[in-house]
Amino acid sequence: MPHAIRFTHPGGPDMLRLQDVEGVEPGPEEVRITVHAAGINNADLLERRGHYPVPPGAPPGLGLECAGVIDAVGRDVTTWNVGDRVCALLTGGGYAEQVVTHAGQVMPIPRGLSMVEAAALPEVACTVYSNLGVIVGLEAEQAVLIHGGAGGIGSFAVQWAAAIGARVIATAGSEVKMDAARTLGADVAINYRTQDFVRVTLAETDGWGVDAILDIIGAPYLARNVECLAPDGHLVTIGGAASSTPFDLWALMSRRATVSATLLRARPVEQKAQIVAGVVREVFPLIEAGLIRAVVDRVFPLENAAAAHDYLERGGTIGKVVLKTNAAFAGDGRAKR
Repeated sequence: MPHAIRFTHPGGPDMLRLQDVEGVEPGPEEVRITVHAAGINNADLLERRGHYPVPPGAPPGLGLECAGVIDAVGRDVTTWNVGDRVCALLTGGGYAEQVVTHAGQVMPIPRGLSMVEAAALPEVACTVYSNLGVIVGLEAEQAVLIHGGAGGIGSFAVQWAAAIGARVIATAGSEVKMDAARTLGADVAINYRTQDFVRVTLAETDGWGVDAILDIIGAPYLARNVECLAPDGHLVTIGGAASSTPFDLWALMSRRATVSATLLRARPVEQKAQIVAGVVREVFPLIEAGLIRAVVDRVFPLENAAAAHDYLERGGTIGKVVLKTNAAFAGDGRAKR
């Protein structure tokens, strides 16, 4: 009987328990994966606290991404085979030894990456690509402001933007994280605790502003973010506080700017499959070329998920925190193709 992390009611990290769960069979368009590693995301922390609405039909349990080996395929699946080493974007249930997901949300592990590194990629790669790549259409020589440039999403976004030739300005909360953002490719790092990111951003762009902003803060930064936008700029909010906040519409109109707010987890399967295909086509080659790396701060055994949540909530991480299952401890290598 497989094991998975579950919690019975919202609360702190100590709510998380490893327990036996029923085995799952893939549906006609699904695959089943023996999980070797699972990434932890901020959405998991929010769900555990009771602050993240779970989409209808989502598998039980936390976990929005994993890496492992396919051990069963549905009758209509033609793109994957038993034994394939993969990583996957999940709707839930990744903190487990076994998970089922739609075949369209599965990706090959980029050449040279371990299971742990691969597990840190699906959520961040799909989030960054779908927002900065598809919605914004960020291009070389444009300027982008990335909040939380040393975090899970931010560390990937900084690398991707730098890899395509954009000028990257990143915010971070400490000197250590600022140094990390610079190492990952940021041209400018701003300490949001001691500096005014609006003033610095405008100064670094000669008062023009940035073409794009990737925001994880939400309502508290809305007005200040718009101040940073160049004419025809685009602000994408992907997380943070969703409360109401006063907003000067003229500040947006006068810049001919746009604001988007997106969530990845609740998107229809068809949309997620399109995003996944785009990541494999346009982002994974950058990883295999060494222009982007998986940034993993620390790895915990699956049964220590509570300690992993506690560690992440302390706020000192750079990159991702990953859980590793017994399957991975039994033997983990790097993908070769």
